[in-house]
Amino acid sequence: MLASESLPNRLKQLRQERGWSQADLAQEAGISRPAVSSIENHRLIPSVAAAMSLARALRCPVEELFGQAADRAESGPVWAWPAEPTELEAGRYWHAKVGKRTLLYPVEMTPSGVLEHDGICRGGALESRSRFSAEQTLVVACCDPAAGLLASEIERLTGLRVIILPRSSQQAITLLGAGLVHVAGIHFATTESPDENRKAVRERIDGSFSLLRVARWQEGLALSRNVAVHSISEALAAKLRWVGRQAGSGARNCQDELLENRPAPKNLAKDHRGVGEAIRSGWAEAGICVRLASEEAGLRFISIREEIYELCFATEFEDDPRIRALKNAIRAKSYSKLLADLPGYDSAECGELQRVG
Repeated sequence: MLASESLPNRLKQLRQERGWSQADLAQEAGISRPAVSSIENHRLIPSVAAAMSLARALRCPVEELFGQAADRAESGPVWAWPAEPTELEAGRYWHAKVGKRTLLYPVEMTPSGVLEHDGICRGGALESRSRFSAEQTLVVACCDPAAGLLASEIERLTGLRVIILPRSSQQAITLLGAGLVHVAGIHFATTESPDENRKAVRERIDGSFSLLRVARWQEGLALSRNVAVHSISEALAAKLRWVGRQAGSGARNCQDELLENRPAPKNLAKDHRGVGEAIRSGWAEAGICVRLASEEAGLRFISIREEIYELCFATEFEDDPRIRALKNAIRAKSYSKLLADLPGYDSAECGELQRVG
């Protein structure tokens, strides 16, 4: 492979739109992370095999990554990220106005269950059938298992629709930085290191942003009731089957600190509830998640640390009616009381706002 800057290249853009790191893409495509970096920065032209592997991992045509299609200007609604190939034949989608673009999102499972879709993509043509306009829709990427409560509160108070996309903290920040969601939920900060959320966003997003406090929650070790373990030290000494969390999540940070230099679990859960379900169903005996997910699954829980969960948005959009609705809902006493009733949630600071930059 030779260096060149003449080959059109959307690899970085499409990777970020999926909320992946270079290491994530490298693993999915079966190539090295340095190779991904070099291709993104036009230092290497991928071989045919590498280009096909990258396109397969990103579920898009090779031409969209490295061909003329990358240079064509989009008009009208555009996909936030590639839909699954089968969904392009007759796939459901949601729509939302983010900045100056109307984006289409392939329908996926949300914390609120199955949401009403806005239309169908059939044979490349869009068939709209929505009760909600793109301007009435707020898109939030987060891993909060209680995010459905916030969506319900906003809709109850304002009539606006909220779509919650389950994503890790790092994935959420990446999507926000790429202008693909309105709000990102993050929980890297802890009581001992309260500035980590701000640092994480500053590393990945240029410009001013705001952090809206939702809660402090307990992150810890969920355990099967069938194992005779009653402390962290006993859990580390026992030969338990672990379910891990993906890189870039707050739970993964907690997991890495707990396991230190031990190999990370090979089997990974996508979110907090995934950890609880893996243990409840017998696929694993231990894993890191928030207390709420552990108790929902009927597991035992040992708290490890208290984390600060916040929602991040670009300060320039603070006057957007949907962001105003978000702030008002979080500051409503009714929502704070709902959170306070959840296992492991402390809503005393709910609604506090920090502007950065």
